[in-house]
Amino acid sequence: QVQLVESGGGLVQAGGSLRLSCAASGRTFSSYAMGWFRQAPGKTREFVAAINWSDSNTYYVDSVKDRFTISRDNAKNTVYLQMNSLKPEDTADYYCVAGRGGPIGIRIMKAGRADYWGQGTQVTVSS
Repeated sequence: QVQLVESGGGLVQAGGSLRLSCAASGRTFSSYAMGWFRQAPGKTREFVAAINWSDSNTYYVDSVKDRFTISRDNAKNTVYLQMNSLKPEDTADYYCVAGRGGPIGIRIMKAGRADYWGQGTQVTVSS
């Protein structure tokens, strides 16, 4: 049974940083892409970032480029989202996901679909 467990959310002031972690278990993820979505109150769910497990290619939504960095630790089967220069508009529930890897898989993930979802972790950025 695949499990994705997020941690690291919390309350931070604008301009601050947080690092989210996603511990993955239950299968081999070498052919998968891992990613992060977020959903703010009253808004639709949004793709944030993804990383191919096999080649570490990364993908970001424009609004977080140069501020957020997605990375992975193979030994720990864990994916991270380093969030710097946080803004109030980054406030949302953040969800870790896993889905098909490669260019097609990334396109599918950017369209909002993934095979596995975590429970989410809340990030609140105060102004």
